[in-house]
Amino acid sequence: MARRYDCSDATDRATGLREAASAVRRGELVVLPTDTVYGIGADAFTPEAVGDLLEAKGRGRGMPSPVLIGSPNTLHGLVTDFSEQAWELVDAFWPGALTLIARHQPSLTWDLGETGGTVAVRMPLHPVAIELLTETGPMAVSSANLTGHPAPQTCDAAQEMLGDSVAVYLDGGPTPDSVPSSIVDVTGPAPRLLRAGAISAEELRKVVPDLEVAS
Repeated sequence: MARRYDCSDATDRATGLREAASAVRRGELVVLPTDTVYGIGADAFTPEAVGDLLEAKGRGRGMPSPVLIGSPNTLHGLVTDFSEQAWELVDAFWPGALTLIARHQPSLTWDLGETGGTVAVRMPLHPVAIELLTETGPMAVSSANLTGHPAPQTCDAAQEMLGDSVAVYLDGGPTPDSVPSSIVDVTGPAPRLLRAGAISAEELRKVVPDLEVAS
């Protein structure tokens, strides 16, 4: 039976965060609020849990899960060949609605799906998410919806779709916006905008003027 915690109540929030962190360490799934939409998350380094996450969403390995982190410093252990421009984007827009696709360290023992040696990584601007990620370390997190359905802005909507496939739901109230994060690929010689979301190409170009936009 899934457990749900109201993060607007200090006691419930503390209990919920503790229970969610324990669930993640056990390889179970949790739902958490972010600054864009609600996400379904698992320990990034437990392949079975990531597989359960994809299965809960009805999503194949060809659509690998992004990774959320609680601090930019975590990047040092996750990515390689991270350019100066990539760090400038981190400095300007993290925490926030910017996902960066980078090459991951080849030594990492994770299986996020068919990633081609890359990882989509973001630090969300939400206190509940950051507190959980600080406790658990990197989490595989995807929008908390069944594939083909709208990404949820409330915990109710997420729970209606995912039910008891999730161990712990953290209810942080409605998310501020339904607009997804912008996605920038930083694996090439110039940053490349793959998805225009909450941060526009114009805003990104103020930091990296040679930003390319995928057609």
